[in-house]
Amino acid sequence: MHLILTGATGLIGASVLHNMLAQESISRISILSRRPVAMAEGHDKAKVIIHKDYENYEQTLLEELKDAHGCVWAQGVSQNDVGKDEYTQITRDYPLAAAKAFSTLHPDSPFTFVHASGEGATQTPGIFTPIFGRVKGQIETALFEFGKQTPNLKVYNVRPGAVDWTNHPEIHPFMPKQAMYKKALIPPLNVVYKGLMTPTQPMGRIMTELAMSKGEPLEGSDIEMEGRLVRNAAIRRMSGL
Repeated sequence: MHLILTGATGLIGASVLHNMLAQESISRISILSRRPVAMAEGHDKAKVIIHKDYENYEQTLLEELKDAHGCVWAQGVSQNDVGKDEYTQITRDYPLAAAKAFSTLHPDSPFTFVHASGEGATQTPGIFTPIFGRVKGQIETALFEFGKQTPNLKVYNVRPGAVDWTNHPEIHPFMPKQAMYKKALIPPLNVVYKGLMTPTQPMGRIMTELAMSKGEPLEGSDIEMEGRLVRNAAIRRMSGL
C-alpha cells in the first residue's frame, strides 16, 4: 500500500510517520515536505519529495503519486506564528487544493483523505471564536462538501485535543522543540482533564489506519458529519483509552 503524508516534521506528522514506518502492509510512503525529513532517512519505503507550492500539483508529481491509496494531511501552523491571511492559506487553502488534486489520481477507486484538524474547530463560530476555530471549521466543511460531490474521495476530519508526546520516545529526536510550559502542563492535565488529552502514539496509529481504510463512514456518539468527523473522544475510544 502506498500512502502520502504531509507535515512529517511536525508533532502530529512525526507520530503518523512513526506508525506508517512500522506498518508492514505499507510498502511506500511519499512525504511531501519543504525540507528533508530526518525520521525518513534510512527507510527504503519512505521517499521525501521536496514540494514548495501546496496549492499546485504538477502532472509529473501526480504521476509519481498515482497509485497512492490515501493521505494523512498533518501540515499546519499555529495561529500565533503567522498572520491571518497566511494562516488561512496554510490551514484552509492548502489541504483543499491537495484533496482536489489527489481525487484525480485514480477516479474509479477510493482515495482516503485524513485531515488533521483539532478540538476547538467549529462550524458555528461566535464573536469570541479564535481564528483557529473559524478556519479549521471552514476547511472541515469544505472537505466534507467536496467529498460528497466527489464519490471516490473519502474524507475524515480528525480532531485531536491536547497532544501529549511524553510517552512516545521514538519521535522525541525528530519532533519540534516544545515550550517549557507545555511540558509542565501535561502531567497535571493528564490527571485533571485526561479525557481532553491525545497521546501521540495511538493518535498516529488511528490516523494511519484511517488512511489505509476504504473510507467508509464511521459510527458512534463521538462521530459527527455523517461519519466523517472524528472527535478526540472517538480517537481515545478507538485507541482503547
